[in-house]
Amino acid sequence: MTTKPSHLSHPKYRPDIDGLRAVAVLAVVAFHAFPNWVKGGFIGVDVFFVISGYLISTIIFENLDKGTFRFSEFYARRIKRIFPALILVLGACLVFGWFILLADEYKQLAKHVVAGSSFLSNLVLWKEAGYFDNLSDTKPLLHLWSLGIEEQFYIVWPLLVWFSWKRKFNLLFIAIFFATLSFILNVKNIRQDAIATFYSPQTRFWELLSGSVLSWVTLYKNDAFLNPANKINRYFASVFRSDRTEVNGNLLFSLLSLFGLILIVFGLWHINKELNFPGKWALIPVLGATMILIAGPNETCYLVRFD
Repeated sequence: MTTKPSHLSHPKYRPDIDGLRAVAVLAVVAFHAFPNWVKGGFIGVDVFFVISGYLISTIIFENLDKGTFRFSEFYARRIKRIFPALILVLGACLVFGWFILLADEYKQLAKHVVAGSSFLSNLVLWKEAGYFDNLSDTKPLLHLWSLGIEEQFYIVWPLLVWFSWKRKFNLLFIAIFFATLSFILNVKNIRQDAIATFYSPQTRFWELLSGSVLSWVTLYKNDAFLNPANKINRYFASVFRSDRTEVNGNLLFSLLSLFGLILIVFGLWHINKELNFPGKWALIPVLGATMILIAGPNETCYLVRFD
């Protein structure tokens, strides 16, 4: 018996994205392991949001153009990718919790397991303590809040893109419009209700949509990067070299990668839980991740990568 081959294409493997993922994950782990040393490690989540928005939008845009996009296959892949590890984590927490938690604590854990399995953790945690409160240390499934926001984005964004594509709307405008709206809500609400702003999808989607905007530009307007990159390289070549060397624009990409890494490192050092986050501070990791993604797998811009 043979299975029907998948028609949903995916982006080519990029070692720089794997490296950026590793930085994001290690930053979050370091924040919880050594909160006094890596005070801004939680911005790793924001870096991850940009990566997720970039990759998922690339899949959607490319397959809509090819006529190979199917909602059933798209969501089946998400389930196969996420649920095995998620079920293992939730099951392990329930087993260990049975032996080490008190009755009220185990009841709360069960509620968080249900929320995690339905990708609603961010909404449940919103109604409880904040991410940086002392009570958060007693919640082993606290980190599923970010998965909740990602999956909520994966439900809303593909439907909106498909609807807009069918009606021949400008997808770049759609992405920029909703990213801007989400960012405005983020900045406006952070002083009124910091916990709601931290956990709400409508105040976090702009981070994923930043990756979506970059995805569209990379796919359809790549010359917008290459042309100025070549001009910058020619300028530096004329200043520092006497021979007429062929240039390919890698200098600009390398500089973007370097500045992006500097922004992320600065965020890890300067941002802390006492600031109103996300708010305007989230621009630092989002811009840093975006710059590194723009640089891509080009020469020395492999500042953060896995081979």
